[in-house]
Amino acid sequence: MMGPGPQALMASKFLKHLRPSTLKDQRGPGPPEEPPETAELVDDPDMAVRLSGTLSLSEDSLGSDTSDGTEGRLLEEPNAHPLLTQQLKEMWAHSHEHGVPIRLTFEVTEANIVRDIHAKYVMYTIYLLHSGQYDPSPAFVTCRYSDLERLRKSLRSHYPEQMNNVSFPRKRLHKNFTAETIAKRSRAFEQFLCHVSSVPTLRYSPQFLGFFYLSDMQKAQQLTCTGLYNLALPKLTNCWRLQEKLCPTWASTHRLIVLAGLVVCHQELDTLAEAQAYSEQAVALLQESQEQNMTFLIPFLQAHIQLSWRVGRDKMASEAALLKLKEAGHSTSNAPTLKEILIKETIN
Repeated sequence: MMGPGPQALMASKFLKHLRPSTLKDQRGPGPPEEPPETAELVDDPDMAVRLSGTLSLSEDSLGSDTSDGTEGRLLEEPNAHPLLTQQLKEMWAHSHEHGVPIRLTFEVTEANIVRDIHAKYVMYTIYLLHSGQYDPSPAFVTCRYSDLERLRKSLRSHYPEQMNNVSFPRKRLHKNFTAETIAKRSRAFEQFLCHVSSVPTLRYSPQFLGFFYLSDMQKAQQLTCTGLYNLALPKLTNCWRLQEKLCPTWASTHRLIVLAGLVVCHQELDTLAEAQAYSEQAVALLQESQEQNMTFLIPFLQAHIQLSWRVGRDKMASEAALLKLKEAGHSTSNAPTLKEILIKETIN
């Protein structure tokens, strides 16, 4: 595999330049640097910690465009693990020392220039990470500028007051594929998402949540229903990690559908310990919720009992819960299986 070309390396330098440290430099101010573009980021040492997102792009010429159809990749640091960049290390240290209530951060780790039959565009990979500690289960989303722009328009339509001061990079008629433009947009997208996620009304909105996992949920459902469990499983796993980071802790229908998919896929692929663990999480979620969803509770209890027996885990609590539901008049013998629920449920 070929290494990154000159354009990708240049973009990497720009992206690194646009990510100011979240800690104040203890060595004193250095020589002033000329910014590569006017009206870029309203800089301030604590900008990333406050998650205030104020990046905008000017329409100045940024150099020659690339239009030869070749693919390019932007990597912040060619040899760096995306989960532990210097920026995140510093942010974690800073938040731990000063008690800053940061829970979620966004980082663009890759930007690929793609050209298909219909168009040429940049595909961004954005990782979601819990800040303040090492995150062993990162989640990511891939999207284009147009995807994020649709998200912004949808949020502005439904929540105009909360979105009033949220900045977003402007469209450009030319030079969308230069390293500098890609790097600046990467930084802008990070701050845009951080800003939106810091406002509870926006973060828990169906528009914001759906942007991250709804499409993959629908694809995973199709794959599961056609028996392609090995292809559905990675999508479902990433969906679950996204939901763990973004969603409230209650047993929403979307969370339960993803858990049902994970149980079914692991069971069909004969990874029974994982299937049992996910069924146990689902039962706990449902039993902790104020309004128990019987459509899901009974099938998850039945799956948990069967899987616990097969892997040699305790199933007495689930058996007692199922018996209690039966005594309360709920039908347990004709309940649909998790796979049947996945086939019938409409995801929207």
